[in-house]
Amino acid sequence: MTDHGRQDFERFTGPSLGGDEDASAGFTPGHDNSRLPIGVVLEVSGSGSQVAFDLQRINECMIDEDPSVALAGQVGSQIKIKVGDAWLLASVRDQRKDRRTEGGIIAHIDFLGEGGEEKLTGRIHGFKRGVTRYPVPGAMVYPATTRDLEQIYASDGRASITIGKVFPTRDIRAGLYIDAMLGKHFALLGSTGTGKSTSAALILHRICEAAPKGHIVMIDPHGEYSAAFRQTGQILDVSNLQMPYWLMNFEEHCEVLLSSSGNERQVDADILAKCLLAARSKSRLAQTMGKITVDSPIPYLLSDLNNILQDEMGKLDKATSSAPYIRIKGKLDELKADPRYQFMFSGMLVGDTMAAFISKIFRMPGNGKPISIIDVSGVPSDITSTVVAVLSRLVFDFAIWGREEKNRPILLVCEEAHRYVPSEKHADGSSVAKILGRIAKEGRKYGISLGLITQRPSDLAEGVLSQCGTIIAMRLNNERDQAFVKAAMPEGARGFLDSIPALRNRECIICGEGVAIPIRVTFDTLEEHRRPASEDPSFVELWNSEGGEEELVERVVMRWRSQG
Repeated sequence: MTDHGRQDFERFTGPSLGGDEDASAGFTPGHDNSRLPIGVVLEVSGSGSQVAFDLQRINECMIDEDPSVALAGQVGSQIKIKVGDAWLLASVRDQRKDRRTEGGIIAHIDFLGEGGEEKLTGRIHGFKRGVTRYPVPGAMVYPATTRDLEQIYASDGRASITIGKVFPTRDIRAGLYIDAMLGKHFALLGSTGTGKSTSAALILHRICEAAPKGHIVMIDPHGEYSAAFRQTGQILDVSNLQMPYWLMNFEEHCEVLLSSSGNERQVDADILAKCLLAARSKSRLAQTMGKITVDSPIPYLLSDLNNILQDEMGKLDKATSSAPYIRIKGKLDELKADPRYQFMFSGMLVGDTMAAFISKIFRMPGNGKPISIIDVSGVPSDITSTVVAVLSRLVFDFAIWGREEKNRPILLVCEEAHRYVPSEKHADGSSVAKILGRIAKEGRKYGISLGLITQRPSDLAEGVLSQCGTIIAMRLNNERDQAFVKAAMPEGARGFLDSIPALRNRECIICGEGVAIPIRVTFDTLEEHRRPASEDPSFVELWNSEGGEEELVERVVMRWRSQG
């Protein structure tokens, strides 16, 4: 502490602040130590301030029975400053030793919000985010108590879900405001092995319990979440998805049917556009609707498209190359013949099942299962992105064309989001990146919420993470990922962000619209039957078991060959 700071500190820490005891006598267990100051404000700026802590007082805090007071002054802890008849709450961002005086600590704090003071207890009440009155240099700094934090974290009447305990308290529940979190999108970030999938399942279970008639669509690339939602959700995979091929727009048709590149691709695209529009126009539905476009979701027969390609190729003169037609026809025949693509390119899917398909995917009505888990792990890798693009675009288009109906909002959750909305360095111009980027920017206007789950936030497209109003950050081991998340989080969370590399499994930092102030949370333990199938295998245990290896290999080869 500086000489000036120590003089201020000693001048203000008299008997009047310590009750019947002299404050200079120090903290004692069992007393209301939170009413004794631990530091003094040195400098003030718009978003934060610099304070001086007394090391002796900080050490004495550690013996307090209140865990919040015991951590007073440490990085990430909360402190409060008296401003008139109100309390200003702040978070400790960093610390350094004051070399000019013994026992002094200089720290930067970030302002979080303010509230009134209860006359009898001196605790905070009526807390609100933001600051209207700033302290002045020389103002005393006090530890925030568990009772203060209870008032701050208490639900203010808004719909919320509880997901764990606020660190370092023993019993304060950590809540998320559902409307605020979903209304402005959210992201769940964490390295592999930190409990990210289980935490995602926990949050979704809590949302389903709070809104059992909700509409949630989750894209599951690894087949992890089927086990977690088998009882409470609709599980869809290649065996029962039955996604009609004609729901694809023209850009998605190009991704699936065109294999050329450069100038050849443009030639192929022009031919496909002409033939696809002709195939859609042959439909009885198209004839009743009048004018349609190549993007209109009108059913058509694959055989019609094939025949039109053949007829157009027959009209060519000898000088015109037929290679583009042969390329498209060859790819079309390949899709029709390959059993892996039957979930989408089956001849049985030509009927007009658009309304039934949307009702099934979006859970309208939910029939007691508000979430649909779409397991795309069995989808051939070359069209996985296209399948996700079609599903995401259906969500967006349904919301746009349903504005007049004031239709119910939809939550779209993408696991492994960096695969679908990659950064510019990894961008491949795919349609899924475009539609998810558009949902991130415009979705909330139409009642679409986007939830992104990823282990590599630095590989996400720039701007997408910044569109997420609530960020739930678990441990991140990579420095690039840490820097990326820090850049996307508000300044008031800096003290918490520095602890991201040191978080334990199933711990996280939450900041943004979904919480009153940035908090560190220990997630609840989820029941075994509600967890995703993502636990790490025990190598020693499995390698020490033997017997049945030959039959195991035979079964794997059989599934491998049959692709099912």
